[in-house]
This record gives sequence, C-alpha cells and structure tokens, in this order.
Amino acid sequence: MQTPTSPDFASPERSDDGAAQPTSRATEIGRRAAAAIDEKRDAIARGLDAAAESLAANADSLPGGEKVARAAYTAAETLEEAAGYVRDQDLEGMLSDIRHIVKRHPGATLLTAAALGFVLARAISRH
Repeated sequence: MQTPTSPDFASPERSDDGAAQPTSRATEIGRRAAAAIDEKRDAIARGLDAAAESLAANADSLPGGEKVARAAYTAAETLEEAAGYVRDQDLEGMLSDIRHIVKRHPGATLLTAAALGFVLARAISRH
C-alpha cells in the first residue's frame, strides 16, 4: 500500500503560483503514450484508406439500390478524409480539436458518447 510518505506516492508538484502541476512521472507516462499513439497514426490512416477503397469498390454491388450505393460512396469519401486528418494531425492537435467540438456542441457530444457507449456495450455483451 502506498502512503503519502512512500517514494511511489504521486503528489502534485506546485508551481510558483501554488497551482498543482502533474508530477514528472505522470507527465513522462503521458508523453510515452502520446508518442506510441503518434507512431501508429500512419498505420491507422492506411487502414482507413483501405476501408474507404474497399467500400467504394463494392458500393454498387451492395443490396439496397442507388441510395445505399450513394451512402457507401459518401462514407468512403469520409473515411478518406479521416485518413488524411489522422496523417496530418498529431495527438495534441486531435485532442485540441475534440475539446473545441465539445465546447461548441456539448449536447451533440453527449448524445454521440451515449450512442457509442451503447454500441460498444452491445458489441461486448455479444462476445
């Protein structure tokens, strides 16, 4: 068990103005995580490009006719744009964009988060 006097206990460091600052250990862990994610960006972008290419190639053969094909082409274009975004932005830039969107559209963000949570919970419960 860690106690406030044990060496592994993480207490916030204080800046000159007395505000709590993240510990250097937490900061280093965050940097490592960000670097690991940034290293995977190209692979993620390639995966999005491959999905877009496959969707566009098969759009006309999907059941549902012209409306479904148009939706598939639109989704493929969106995936291509997402791939470009992932390639162009580092993790810090993506997080900044997310913060901006959340501030501008808090209601839509909450609904999206709830919907994603529901979908994930359903997917997990099936396995």
